[in-house]
Amino acid sequence: MPRSIWKGSLQFGMVNIPVRLYLATESSSKVSFHLLCPDHRSRIKNKRWCPEGDHEVAWGDVVRGYEYEKGSYVILTDDDLEKLPLESSKAIDIAGFIKDEELPGAVYYQSAYYLEPEKSAQKPYALLKKTLENTGRVAIAKFALRERERLVSVHALDGALVMNTLHWPDEIRSTADLDLATEVKVSPAEVKMAENLVGMMAMEFDPSEFKDEYKHALEKIVEAKVEGREDLVEAPELAAETTVVDLMSALKASVARAKEEEKKGGRAGRGGHESLVQRKPTAKTEKSKTARKKAS
Repeated sequence: MPRSIWKGSLQFGMVNIPVRLYLATESSSKVSFHLLCPDHRSRIKNKRWCPEGDHEVAWGDVVRGYEYEKGSYVILTDDDLEKLPLESSKAIDIAGFIKDEELPGAVYYQSAYYLEPEKSAQKPYALLKKTLENTGRVAIAKFALRERERLVSVHALDGALVMNTLHWPDEIRSTADLDLATEVKVSPAEVKMAENLVGMMAMEFDPSEFKDEYKHALEKIVEAKVEGREDLVEAPELAAETTVVDLMSALKASVARAKEEEKKGGRAGRGGHESLVQRKPTAKTEKSKTARKKAS
């Protein structure tokens, strides 16, 4: 585990749990490009430039300023920020516990962090983790990190406590801004057919089965260019689109294709990723197949 990025305490009620904070994710699959000069093929440098004095500013000389009105700034130092009257800068203070389903994670979740207890706090840490598991509750707290106070959630996962930073409510855009029809008629037959299709495409989520195809394809092109080859990998041709006259026809065609792919034992045609590893069907999967056959 890399070095912790914060050290403090997790508090609920009168219980204080000294913890360390670690990033739970890393961008190992991220593809990075450098900006180069087209003539010399050397990397371009970005300079911190002061337009008022027409000179470069060293990174160590840069100061932090808050614009309180157009063109006017007040300088804030590290000491100023340390004096902020915020309890959340020293601790993750739990305000309460909500039901897991009450948190709309699809729009609220940001980054994920692991909380690790200090040696002396193993028991209260385990107690909180066990309590969250048994109650199905998620802790909600406020926490100051990297010059921002953040809304966070804490829940139990894989034997540890995981903290997620959340968007503030005023950062969530309303769906009222979307151009959505208020009344759309969907027939019971269409709903039933769509449910059959979803049932046929149902799968147990295993993140390890999904691969970063973009990175792999890019590495092939880079390798070819380094070796001076011109036989670069060509983009695959897209399958010809089938013209569908209406929604019901599209659903029927999708179900038919899903059945065909299911017979072949593949997943690509059932909505699964093309790079998924083929797995032997489990007893649970076979049982669900039988149920779907009866339903259709």
